[in-house]
Amino acid sequence: MLTRRDFVTGAIASGVLMSEVPTFDRKASQPATPVNFEIPAHACDSHTHLFGDVNKFPVSPKHLYIPVPQQPGEMSSLHHALHMERVVIVTPTVYGPNNNGATLVGLKARGATARGIAIVDDTTTDSDFEKLYKAGFRGARIFAGATGPKDPSSLRPVFQSAAARFKKHNWHIQIYSNLAVVTALKDLVAASPVPVVFDHFGGLQAPLGLDQPGFSDLLGLVRAGSVYVKISGAYRASSNGPDYPDVAPFAKALIAANPDRIVWGTDWPHPKTPASGAKPSDPMPMYEIDDGRLLNQLPVWAPDPAVRKKILVDNPARLYGF
Repeated sequence: MLTRRDFVTGAIASGVLMSEVPTFDRKASQPATPVNFEIPAHACDSHTHLFGDVNKFPVSPKHLYIPVPQQPGEMSSLHHALHMERVVIVTPTVYGPNNNGATLVGLKARGATARGIAIVDDTTTDSDFEKLYKAGFRGARIFAGATGPKDPSSLRPVFQSAAARFKKHNWHIQIYSNLAVVTALKDLVAASPVPVVFDHFGGLQAPLGLDQPGFSDLLGLVRAGSVYVKISGAYRASSNGPDYPDVAPFAKALIAANPDRIVWGTDWPHPKTPASGAKPSDPMPMYEIDDGRLLNQLPVWAPDPAVRKKILVDNPARLYGF
């Protein structure tokens, strides 16, 4: 069974109500640059988050920051500007397992055009899985954290347990980590009975180049059709903004390996990892990202409109069941 301590996020117990929670006026970024290419009908932003008011949606006792809340209308404005009809909303790790309420608010607001990714653990019952599925959830992050564990092989039993459990409920596995984890799990991913998705370019670091350890393993899994990769959050792989040109070779390589296994996402509202010395009572830091400008890199990475349709429409429709 999946246990709380097995999850990077799952070492956190259920959320508790915070007292004297501050309120924040800061708004999440909205696109400043118009989209400069044709977006196909039914396009999907395959990776967003929606943070709620912590007085309604308590954070975990082990939270690292206090979320700055957004309203579903802010997300809708983002997608109106980007010409995105569909969205996948991922429960942020600050909430911990079985605390998917803020994501559920977003799913209800968007209806049939939205799907969700939850956080669960061994206490999540079969009935809970069924309710989440009916609400629009299609998978869960089983661990998350760009730096990854000290011993990536320690995640093998977590993956195996999740795959066995998720198969019963038609869910997929989502992972946000690094290329060392890709290498440690590659045989299990290749044999997985459920789809597997690596977030944010698999956690690669663009300055390390195409030959960095683990990237060939990720390409091999993509080439074999064993995994989906989100070409999302380019700023997590590079500091060379706002266009992140050093990410382009990686995006092109992943797309060339198998365009049927690539999806695109914003990672809006762009939460940062808190800086060293930050207090849990501090507001969530956010990257200032122009999602219109970032989306305009997609034709650079994928010049063929037919390939872009796969990335924006066909692949997410298959993966998330739109």
